[in-house]
Amino acid sequence: MQKYNISFKGQNIFIGIDVHDKTWEVAVLTESGYLRRYSQESSAKVLFDFLRKHYPDGNYKAVYESGFTGFSTYYALQEFNIDCVIVHAADVPSTQYENVLKTDRIDAAKLARALKKGEILRPIYIRERDNIDDRAVLRIRKSIQKQIAANKTRVKFLLYNNGVKIPQQFRKRNSYWSKAFTSWLLKDVKLLSSTRVSLDLLVKQVLEMRKTLLEASRELRKLSESDRYRHNFELLLTIPGIGPHVAMSILTEIYDVKRFSNERKFAHYLGLIPTSHNSGEHTSSGFKTFRGNKHLGPMIIEASWVSIQKDSGIGAFYSAQLKKMKPQLAIIKVARKMSNIIYSVLKNENRYIPYQWDN
Repeated sequence: MQKYNISFKGQNIFIGIDVHDKTWEVAVLTESGYLRRYSQESSAKVLFDFLRKHYPDGNYKAVYESGFTGFSTYYALQEFNIDCVIVHAADVPSTQYENVLKTDRIDAAKLARALKKGEILRPIYIRERDNIDDRAVLRIRKSIQKQIAANKTRVKFLLYNNGVKIPQQFRKRNSYWSKAFTSWLLKDVKLLSSTRVSLDLLVKQVLEMRKTLLEASRELRKLSESDRYRHNFELLLTIPGIGPHVAMSILTEIYDVKRFSNERKFAHYLGLIPTSHNSGEHTSSGFKTFRGNKHLGPMIIEASWVSIQKDSGIGAFYSAQLKKMKPQLAIIKVARKMSNIIYSVLKNENRYIPYQWDN
């Protein structure tokens, strides 16, 4: 029998991958519409060897949904010259059949078909390798702060639960959890039981985590002084309400503001665009959308509470909104204005100059 050498030179080969820890469900779709599905080890090399064997010389284009593997799968595929995009699961078009019968095989095939049709219009922004760790440092620092606050609350509850009253001199903000307060906790406090192991464990945990937080803060300072961030960091600090932690969180989460073509897309990324329902002659707007960066959105809102006290124009805008809605909704409006300011400062590379708002 004569053997023919098949070549897919000049043809696009579309690959949908349902990524899991140990295995990948893969769907390979050719330009002619031929679909092949199979399972494999979670390895970019294994996938490349399969493609090179069955679809030699093709232009390999892959897609997978964002998840626990982050950008590692993307970079692994790129090393084998497999062009790749990452998408949010909610942005992949699905049929009723695909929604009712949801399996890994169906999901992989759905991704391959969507990629072939060009329906995936909003791939996730691919971060540079160094930025991945920078962003993680800021997120971990925020997480440590929350854990410390939670453990401090546990200590307070434990004291109340054991009938221990905090002395008056430690109830002021600047003396709470000071060295003197910590010394009092460790040396003078007695619980109902003859032992106080629970309190010692909690206090020790708070003190250890405060050391880690201090180390994380030093890393934050180093990043703010690095060539990657210094210029934009200094620009953001000119905006009322934006402090060092918020500024660096913005820069590490966004990284390149030019990936947003306008203010609305930037605000949408922050999650500061209200939901909208339009049917016939009825149009309604709700609270801010569930989509958006879960780390930055709340930070911008917190910064807005500070900005209305430091900037007369922003404060006047907030007061005007209070006449129409509750404070919790008015501050969202301010946060939307703040997102415009942040976008303008970073895109134009100009310091913030206060001005009067049009109410």
